[in-house]
Amino acid sequence: MCSKLGNVHHKYLLVVVGPTAVGKTSICIDLAVALNAEIISADSRQFYQEMNVGTAKPSIDELSQVPHHLINSLSIHDDYNIVSFEKDALAMIDTVHQEKDIAILTGGSGLYVKTVCEGIDDVPKTDEKIREELNQRFEAEGLSNLLEELKNLDPVYFKKVDRHNPQRIIRALEVCLTTGQPFSSFLREKKIQRPFKIIKVGLERERSELYQRIDERMDQMINIGLFEEAKKLYPFKKLNALQTVGYKEIFDFMDGVYDESEAVRLLKRNSRRYAKRQFTWFKKDDSIQWFHPDNFEEMLNWIRTEILNTENIHHSD
Repeated sequence: MCSKLGNVHHKYLLVVVGPTAVGKTSICIDLAVALNAEIISADSRQFYQEMNVGTAKPSIDELSQVPHHLINSLSIHDDYNIVSFEKDALAMIDTVHQEKDIAILTGGSGLYVKTVCEGIDDVPKTDEKIREELNQRFEAEGLSNLLEELKNLDPVYFKKVDRHNPQRIIRALEVCLTTGQPFSSFLREKKIQRPFKIIKVGLERERSELYQRIDERMDQMINIGLFEEAKKLYPFKKLNALQTVGYKEIFDFMDGVYDESEAVRLLKRNSRRYAKRQFTWFKKDDSIQWFHPDNFEEMLNWIRTEILNTENIHHSD
């Protein structure tokens, strides 16, 4: 077998998660080299070719060190959603597994990771006109009225939705309004069994250390052209792909909502808030084993032990 682990019988998906700026890119490259694996992105912003600086994509040098998949695979003009991602990611995992025992899935987009591991909910098709109307309302009124409507139509989903994520809120509302049923009634209760074993690793740092890294990385992004990239994308600012931290703040600056120094402050603040939401999401998953990125050998040994334990269980059955 090709995994440097000896004669293994299963195929493995190693999931590496954590908040933005925690250090996932370099750790995944080191893991891929050590385990003879390939990397599949579950970062919903790194799919898009036009979004480079603001999405902290791996550098050309990093991409050349080990095979990476589903990065720069789309245009911001493509109609893409989580259903398409599940299909693409599973196909890519299967392709990697034809040659290697381990694929690494990494990213900070919790719902995308969860979908690959557990399956996607059986949500019906919705009316595009309703989506357009909701997007127009969001532009005109902000999120508060949409949240209030979601609270009335689906109090169950309202309790657990990320209330700072307009895409999720609009998605739930369009299902409620199209079907007349609560969005939560379509959500899957049982996980799908995948044809591979899943091992999950989380990367974490002290909050003060992480926030300092976020601020420093934002300064670096600005220095290498974040504002210039956002200005090129400004004509397309209403596209779904651009409804994200790192671009919206600059679009508002360009619209005269506030000055450049305030835009920089909000870029940093909103990135820290995004990291906090990511961390909260991943901490709900008890199957994730957490490590500081500096403890690479400990992490690698734990992964190898998990694989060997799974193989030993297989042999004893």
